[in-house]
Amino acid sequence: MTPKRGLITDTYKVVKRARRRCKRDKSPSPPKAEPEPQQPSEREKDLEELKKFDLDWNFGPCTGISRLQRWERAALHGLNPPQEIKDILLKEDTDPEYIQSLWRDYPL
Repeated sequence: MTPKRGLITDTYKVVKRARRRCKRDKSPSPPKAEPEPQQPSEREKDLEELKKFDLDWNFGPCTGISRLQRWERAALHGLNPPQEIKDILLKEDTDPEYIQSLWRDYPL
């Protein structure tokens, strides 16, 4: 027969920890200075507006054409696209992040 096994406390001594003192005994820590949220740059604001334009299906599909072509097509069909979008697109007419839509990296 195998010997009867005891409890784990039979082998290892039970150690009780001393209770911690209340936090009131400690001196209060100085409040942490919260970092100020960074203001987005004008480029980030513009790209965010263009992203919203890409995701707004009221102006038709945006795959396979540039953002300016999509804006002009929407204007031609009387969908009243925002003038700010055209201003942004004409201001930055060489940057591919501005010209191409959000879906430019996905195949048709």
